Amino acid sequence: MDTAPKERFGKLTLLQDSHKNYPTSPDQAKLEVFDNLYADRDYVIEFDCPEYTSLCPVTGQPDFGHIILRYVPDKLCIESKSLKLYLYSFRNANIFHEEAVNHLLNAVVEVAKPRKAEVIGRFRPRGGIAINVKATMGGEIE
Repeated sequence: MDTAPKERFGKLTLLQDSHKNYPTSPDQAKLEVFDNLYADRDYVIEFDCPEYTSLCPVTGQPDFGHIILRYVPDKLCIESKSLKLYLYSFRNANIFHEEAVNHLLNAVVEVAKPRKAEVIGRFRPRGGIAINVKATMGGEIE
């Protein structure tokens, strides 16, 4: 651990923020990253988020889902509080499940530039049909 904490974590504004500053849409939300100290090896990071909510873009009815984000980091890792706030920002967004999963994957790839990434969305049934969506970048993660 050769980097001083202030230098290493100085860019993590959301984690240091003690008041609730919730973004109101995914476009206002931001994912934050920190340096991967083990960029010389492959390993998998998995975030399991069982409380995802958004709104149907047609009916405005709430949708509930379970989001799993898995990635093999390169030089950067995603900070978990920023991910929590990013996912929270979907709660008032009118968005299809397929779009939400791909939107999250795009955001992860843009900010963290992982070697591989996948986002899985398992959405609760409405009208008797559950929807499961998986989007990947860089190939499957075992």
